Amino acid sequence: MTGQENIEKTKAAYAAFSAGDVEAASAELADDIEWITAGNSAVSGTRRGKKEVLDFWMQLAGKGFSTRPEYFLGDDERVVVLTSITLDGETADQADVLTFRDGKVVKFQSAGDTAMQERIWGTK
Repeated sequence: MTGQENIEKTKAAYAAFSAGDVEAASAELADDIEWITAGNSAVSGTRRGKKEVLDFWMQLAGKGFSTRPEYFLGDDERVVVLTSITLDGETADQADVLTFRDGKVVKFQSAGDTAMQERIWGTK
């Protein structure tokens, strides 16, 4: 896959996620995806596999999570999304890094406001 193809897949997935279309949003996730949430909040850590990721999405939905991507940058292996997230009424900037292998997202790692995450979810 080219960087532009990966960016287009990522844009489509973010649009589907924002529209509440879980099936389309998760279509490009590898079955063995590794999803990493930074920090020391109760939701920080690594999730493995699509089921754990979808369960996490449901947990986020319970706090009114939304994401508004502003920039997509990528190459043949990674796409970086600079986005603004809203969670439980608070807004923060976040950077998401999606790693692609064979056309699927095998790793998703976010870097954002870990203090906000701890305020909302509590600490481990």
